[in-house]
Formats: sequence, C-alpha cells, structure tokens
Amino acid sequence: MADDWRADRIGAALTGENPTVMRRLTAGFAVIGDVQFLPGYSVLLADDPGVERLSDLPRTKRLSFLSDMDRLGEAVERACRAHDPAFRRVNLEILGNTDPFLHAHVWPRYEWEPAGLVRRPVWLHPRERWTDGRFRLGPRHDTLRASIVRELDAWGQVVPGD
Repeated sequence: MADDWRADRIGAALTGENPTVMRRLTAGFAVIGDVQFLPGYSVLLADDPGVERLSDLPRTKRLSFLSDMDRLGEAVERACRAHDPAFRRVNLEILGNTDPFLHAHVWPRYEWEPAGLVRRPVWLHPRERWTDGRFRLGPRHDTLRASIVRELDAWGQVVPGD
C-alpha cells in the first residue's frame, strides 16, 4: 500500500483513497489507526481538512462531530469487548498537539497492558511501540476492523457518500 495518502489523510478520505477509512459518518470519517499496539485503536477525522480545532466548527457541526466520536467510541468498545475478554474501557481524546487538523483518538484499553501503564495515558507507552512494524496495521487486524464496522453500522446512521 502506497503511503501517499498519509500526507493528506482527510483529503484522501474525501476522494476514497485513504485505506484506513472504515465508514463515513455525519461530520467525519471513522478510520482504523495505523498502529495497533492496542488492538482496535481508531481515529475520527473531521471531514474538512481546514478545520484545526473543535471550536472552528459551527455549533451544529461541532455537536455532530462529538456525536460521531461517541458513536465510534461505542463501536470500538463493543467490538473490542467481544474480541478480547481483557478489554477494560475506551479512552476518548481530542488533542491536536501534533497534527494540524481536527481528529479524535479512540483508544481501547486492556488488562494485559503493563502494570505501570494500564491506568495511565496511552501516550506514556514506550515510543518504539508507535513505530515497531509488529504493531503496524495489517491483514491480521481485518477481523477486529470488520467488527468495528459492524458495530458502526448497527447504529443505522451511516451517511451515504457524497
């Protein structure tokens, strides 16, 4: 898979060229994360690449984005709970410190995480986990990805493509 789409993840999602897109939602795109050291990690991308922060959106669209974040969070929770009995919870974060576009992280958390990290922010996991090829998104994640998509679809609120 060529990585050209990574330079403009939202633009690539809008043109159908971002392979991580699971579903188009009301105000953004539900995507599976590039890295899966916590299986099921997903991201909600805003559907406008020019939007940098939640407060840039008009109130109605802002509430739609937050509703989409809730929807993706619940889909990840349900899929991960069914996939791994050690599933604990989902963490939802809108940070924006590195990537200059609005997005929300959906992190599943598990009991099997190292004891010093299981109750701490994901960002404290060792840096090498973010780049280690063993955790890169690949075909071994297809089953969990399909489960998340099924859970998203179960809401019955999928917006048809533009």
